[in-house]
Amino acid sequence: MQRRPNATLNTMSRTPFLAAFRHVSTWALAALFGGIFFQGLRGGEVNAWPFYVGRYSDETSTSAESWTAMGPLFFLLPQPSEYVPGSMDNVAGFRPFYMTRRDPAGNLKEAYGLYPFFTYRKGMAGSRRWSFLNLINLSVSPAGSEGTGSPAEVPYRGFDIWPFYFSRRTGNESLDYRAFFPIAGEVKQRFGQDRLSWVLFPLYGRFEKRGVTTTTTPWPFIKTVSGDGHSGFELWPLFGGRQKPGVYREQFVLWPFYYNNQSGLEKQQPDEKFGILPFYARDRSDGYRSETWLWPFFGYVDRTSPYRYHARNYFWPFFVQGRGDDRVVNRWAPFYTRSVIKGVDKEWVLWPLWRRLSTHEGDVDQTKTQFFYFLYNATEQRSARNPSAPHAIKAHLWPLASVWDNGAGRRQVQVLSPLEVFLPQNRPTRINWSPLFALYRYDHQPDGEVRHSVLWDAITYHREPAKLASEFHIGPLYSDTRTSVGRRISLLFGLFGFKRDSDRGWRPFVGESNSERARRTPAIEP
Repeated sequence: MQRRPNATLNTMSRTPFLAAFRHVSTWALAALFGGIFFQGLRGGEVNAWPFYVGRYSDETSTSAESWTAMGPLFFLLPQPSEYVPGSMDNVAGFRPFYMTRRDPAGNLKEAYGLYPFFTYRKGMAGSRRWSFLNLINLSVSPAGSEGTGSPAEVPYRGFDIWPFYFSRRTGNESLDYRAFFPIAGEVKQRFGQDRLSWVLFPLYGRFEKRGVTTTTTPWPFIKTVSGDGHSGFELWPLFGGRQKPGVYREQFVLWPFYYNNQSGLEKQQPDEKFGILPFYARDRSDGYRSETWLWPFFGYVDRTSPYRYHARNYFWPFFVQGRGDDRVVNRWAPFYTRSVIKGVDKEWVLWPLWRRLSTHEGDVDQTKTQFFYFLYNATEQRSARNPSAPHAIKAHLWPLASVWDNGAGRRQVQVLSPLEVFLPQNRPTRINWSPLFALYRYDHQPDGEVRHSVLWDAITYHREPAKLASEFHIGPLYSDTRTSVGRRISLLFGLFGFKRDSDRGWRPFVGESNSERARRTPAIEP
């Protein structure tokens, strides 16, 4: 008998069971997307994890204040504005690949591509800067702008490709340059020099600063110094010297084994640094004297001005004992070290295993405790006037968790947290990278508002005491919302559920718009 491949399939597709199943599936999908529309008309949270989780300000709002999509990858969140004080910027992106920051008017102010690989910032008066790993940089500033490093009265355009190309254009020849390293070039007012030029570096280099010119051919072996009364010649490391009569004089032979440097020759007691290493070294100035024998084994420091301090060194810097007017040093490294210098108290135990640093600034006492630098790192702040007052703390248990508490009711917890301890002040890292690792987040506001988030908002709980409201969501599967007008439990993203109000008690619903429900349900006590 000849076989008909599609006969069975065609017959099954016509059975009443499969036809009913197809009808129900189509209706369920339609109801699900209809539920998304209805939920978008409500206040609080819309949780369609992992596709979308949004926060809405009120029952009639159709645009979210903040949202995430595909877990933590796509996002929009408000941040305190750095451009319009007292307002909020919008930060949005696709973690970790792309992130933007816009001011309240919608103007682009910052953009990041796979931070820190690419950054873009737009400043005041039209100035802007972009950078690729701080190796390829472009800075543009029209005349009159500030904060570019160039005079505000001239336009500025700088472009660098580190370490091969450097350029600046301002329209002022005394500031402009274009340089190719190591072939040839000249750079002005940069790298700590008034003028820096080279040809086939290190074969030839010229450094100019405050009227003094140092020429090296090649660097660093042969140097000549001239200008403004300075003179000198060095054949490093064999011998060399430079001087300005009546000001300073420096010499070395077989550097660093012999050196003799004197400065402040116009003073009654010039400053002196002298050494024949490793046998003897001396450092002397007005009110200060230090000597070391068999460097660095045995030595002392004796200071009488502007404060008194005396210390003895045994195999410096490992064993040091010092006492003075405003400092005490007990160093038995790496076993134990403690120093108190001008109120800064440092303590090490089994360096680098454990460290404590205590400081006092104004009315704030701060203590930083570290275990192996970053495995445990905690900073605590207390009031110096009222030690019993609540204290602020920021602690990291790497890479498991980070905890913040400002002592005034604001608390945050994140699990996992592998980056915060290394980049505590880096805002782009905190927004763009840290949420990718946040298996759990906790946020507590001073007014008692609390939010928990598990698995990038797959499970959330949010409570607002001021509004007598709370929400609990397990993605789109289950939602329990309590407000001042009643309680609502929904399943499958609002496909169906149960609600309670003051006059009817509990009753079922199917795909009801929450905004309609809120308008016709009288307020009751929760």
